[in-house]
Amino acid sequence: MSLHPADRLLDWFACHGRDLPWRQNRTPYRVWVAEVMLQQTRTETMGPYYERFMARFPTLESLARAPLEEVLRLWEGLGYYSRARFLHAAAQKVLEEWGGELPDTRKDLQKLPGIGPYIAGAVASIAFGRPEVAIDGNACRVLTRLLALEGDPRRLSVRRQLEAYARSLMPPDRPGPFNEALMELGATICLPRHPRCSDCPLADDCRAHQLGQEEAFPTRSPRRPLPHYEVTAAIIQDADGRVLLARRKQNSFLGGLWEFPGGKREEGESLKECLAREMREELGIEVAVGERLVTLEHGYTHFRITLHVFRCRLVAGTPQCLDCDEVRWVTVDEMAALPMPVTDRRIARMLTDSAL
Repeated sequence: MSLHPADRLLDWFACHGRDLPWRQNRTPYRVWVAEVMLQQTRTETMGPYYERFMARFPTLESLARAPLEEVLRLWEGLGYYSRARFLHAAAQKVLEEWGGELPDTRKDLQKLPGIGPYIAGAVASIAFGRPEVAIDGNACRVLTRLLALEGDPRRLSVRRQLEAYARSLMPPDRPGPFNEALMELGATICLPRHPRCSDCPLADDCRAHQLGQEEAFPTRSPRRPLPHYEVTAAIIQDADGRVLLARRKQNSFLGGLWEFPGGKREEGESLKECLAREMREELGIEVAVGERLVTLEHGYTHFRITLHVFRCRLVAGTPQCLDCDEVRWVTVDEMAALPMPVTDRRIARMLTDSAL
């Protein structure tokens, strides 16, 4: 008698599951932080960040009581900084309203900032053994191939079919391991390109494999070309050599991070005109825009930028927050402790190395 697909999957996971940091010394807090970090981040990238984060914030209380700026600095480089802000806010709420213990049901978990259906299902099942599905991108790929399911998984109707199918396979006494095994299979075997079907414990159950069309699933709607923006940034120093930085508004893109002030070029503007206007609108100052020091390229998920960095001289006015949360004159050494976007960190390192 052949084993149920879930049993074969779990047997495979017991033998081949990776020894990852968040699978050791499991607590609900450690599971939660891992799941937040893993959203939209590859495991290989996330691992070192997780270990540093846990070393600094080993408990939910230590995270809740830490300054947000320190949390963002440790998060720097992982991207999607709203995850860090929500994680910090949720930790504070758990400390205040739940006595420092994460709630153990999907419904209550989703009452916390930043916790949506996926994270709630993952934490409820992995940390608390609740029979909840948790379908990340890897698990989605496995399930759509098993069913050879047509349609974009981002559509609600398709998503519901996948959740129903996962729920039908899930053993009620082992929901956490099942969810993890499904995600692990997608991450290591059921790959987007060139899946290793000969090593898959579910190959005999896979409709896409039977059709010889593994890579045709999941089906996706065509992506639109990424927009591109020309952006400027100013390096302004005072008589003591300190550099002017601005902190982005908390509810904005890259909120809470410190940057060299500047902004996006508008149609018809030169780069220098753009930067002078941004200094007036953002900080209420007049600057003389000098030489261009460096040009950097960077891509985000939904757009790309070319960042032009200019040395500027303060001509009139005192920097004030017209379109930011805070302005600060800092030494080059002090910049190391402040959280920054990737491009601004590159500029800061150039300043530290006296390359600018």
